[in-house]
Amino acid sequence: MRETKKKTKKKKFLLIALSIIGLLILGTGGYAFYLYKSAADTVASIHEDLDREKSEKRTEVVEFKEKDPISILLMGVDERKGDRGRSDSLILMTVNPNTNSTQMVSIPRDTRTEIVGKGTQDKINHAYAFGGTEMAINTVEHFLDIPVDYFVKINMESFKDTVDAVGGVEVNNTLDFTYEGYHFQKGMVSLDGEKALAYTRMRYEDPRGDFGRQDRQRQVIEAVIKKGANISTITKFGDMFGVVRDNVTTNLTFDEMWEIQANYKAASQNLEQFQVKGTGDKIDGIYYYIVPEEERLALSNQLKEHLEITTNTASAN
Repeated sequence: MRETKKKTKKKKFLLIALSIIGLLILGTGGYAFYLYKSAADTVASIHEDLDREKSEKRTEVVEFKEKDPISILLMGVDERKGDRGRSDSLILMTVNPNTNSTQMVSIPRDTRTEIVGKGTQDKINHAYAFGGTEMAINTVEHFLDIPVDYFVKINMESFKDTVDAVGGVEVNNTLDFTYEGYHFQKGMVSLDGEKALAYTRMRYEDPRGDFGRQDRQRQVIEAVIKKGANISTITKFGDMFGVVRDNVTTNLTFDEMWEIQANYKAASQNLEQFQVKGTGDKIDGIYYYIVPEEERLALSNQLKEHLEITTNTASAN
């Protein structure tokens, strides 16, 4: 298996890093009751049930108190009014509280695989366009041959509103580029909402393509969470709750989020990031990202081991 991995210590709880749900459980003191109730109401309003009690790839339902390892699919979707859109980013996280470790795998949007429910080979990000959240999850489960227990979906258009709600953010840019009329120099750059959206959308000028863009998306989200943790006014939290209500959905309940915080938080201190490597190729004139079968199998077995699932031969693509 060819992958690049990077170990880094994380002080913030990253189980739901792609979304800004982390902001819902921050803040204490004089605003504690207000925040708790507002957070609970907000999570209730963004809840989206899946038509299943558990993944078909699970033999038993996950028990948080038993510290069963879990997986969370983070989906960044590009939705506009009147258009379901496609999944712009797919990040699969496996969390093992027994080894106090978290693994994060970015799945390139152009990855060619079977779209479960369509019976066709296509780009993995098309699954969301064809069949929404359920088809996207089923397709990722088939591709990696592991269960997806939970999902968090955020509309990438909300980057603008999110960044503006916290008063802008600063990130350390590693690539000098111009996009959508904005020039981003190397080094620390300040971003308002519009600039952040442009910063996270560029990929064609990046030698790393989707991987580079996904790194910039994570930069912005982490900066939002860091700055959001220091918000001390009810007005700002109200703005953030509004952004979440309008742009985030998840099958996690508020109680489940608190259970994860109580039983899994230490796992965030040891995060490994993986990038699935393949090659770009054209089939019938259409560009795809081709992941060699040996790469896919090795990654699948690695994730199964982290989830403490018996390793078998992964399902074919």
